[in-house]
Amino acid sequence: MTRLVAFLGSINVGGNRIKMVDLVAALSHAGFRDVTTIAASGNVVLTDERDPAMLEIQLESVVQRTFGFKSCAMVRTTGQIRSAIDDNPFHGTGPEHGSDKMVHSIFLSQQPDKAAVDALIAEHRAKGSERLALGDRVLYLDYVHGVGVSDLSNKLLERRLGCKGTARNMTSLKRILEKMD
Repeated sequence: MTRLVAFLGSINVGGNRIKMVDLVAALSHAGFRDVTTIAASGNVVLTDERDPAMLEIQLESVVQRTFGFKSCAMVRTTGQIRSAIDDNPFHGTGPEHGSDKMVHSIFLSQQPDKAAVDALIAEHRAKGSERLALGDRVLYLDYVHGVGVSDLSNKLLERRLGCKGTARNMTSLKRILEKMD
C-alpha cells in the first residue's frame, strides 16, 4: 500500500469550516484507510493503491456530499512532495531564496499550457515582486511580501492557467513530508 497526501482546497477558509475529526470520520466512512490530517487546512494523509486521479474525484465528492461545498483535491506521493520542495527554485538557503512561509508549491490538477504560464510570468513581472516558475503539475511561487498583499490569487491563477490548484508553503510541506516518511 502507498502512503499518499491529498491536498484539499478551500478547507477552513472563506467560511468552509470543518473539524479535522469530522473530515477523518467522513473519509474513513467512505472507505479511505489510515486517514490522518496534518494541521487544520485540508492536508490528509492516507493509504491507497487506486489511481490518484480517481481518488481526487472521490475525495471531492465526499467533501461536497458531507460538508456541502466544493473543494479541489490534489493527490500526491511522498516522492512528489519531496520534489515539490527540492525542485522549487525559490526554496533553499541564501539571499536569493525566499522564506519558507512565503515560498509555495501550488499543486495543479493538470499540467498547464506552457504559453499560458509564460504569458502570466511576463505580465506579472511588471506588476509585482512575486516570482513564478513551472514544474510538473506544480507552480512554484515566491510571494516575497506575503499572500495577502499579492494580486496572484488562486482564482486568478486558475483562470489564467486553465486548471485548479491548491497551495502549500514550504513550512507545511516539510511538516507533511516528515509525517509521511
